[in-house]
Amino acid sequence: MSSGCKGRCLCGKVSYDTRSDPLWVTICYCRFCQRATGSDRMIEPIFERGPFTFTGSNPSIYTLPSEGSGKDVNVHFCADCGTKLALTFERWPDRIGILVGTLDTPAAVVVTSENSKHIFVSEARAGTILPADCKTFERHATENDDSAIEPIVHSSPFTVRG
Repeated sequence: MSSGCKGRCLCGKVSYDTRSDPLWVTICYCRFCQRATGSDRMIEPIFERGPFTFTGSNPSIYTLPSEGSGKDVNVHFCADCGTKLALTFERWPDRIGILVGTLDTPAAVVVTSENSKHIFVSEARAGTILPADCKTFERHATENDDSAIEPIVHSSPFTVRG
């Protein structure tokens, strides 16, 4: 039985408990995720929304449409310290993604080629190294109608060119 993962914002006023293990881990290189994290990618374990709970203060929510799907993405953040904690999606209302750096124990979520996918690699910074044997996608991993897109899997590490 899983105990899930716990995390919080910088000031500690908003905490969460996933109450389950991640379904998968998305590593996204899109401009939205770059801006949202201030980094070159977002590492986002995806969980079932049902058992997930926020504790302490409720997070504030900023909503904007995804450039990829046109569907709303909700950014959950602490109104006091500004930490972005999680994303929920109009497209997948039963899922929640957390920003891995907000976990109390970030190493609790191990990223492997079996449990992860790298999306929007077309927007990755030049010089980004994609690991061998991982599922990669130029943009989303599914079409807007949720049909699967075939991943590209490199047999050795692959360096994104600019």
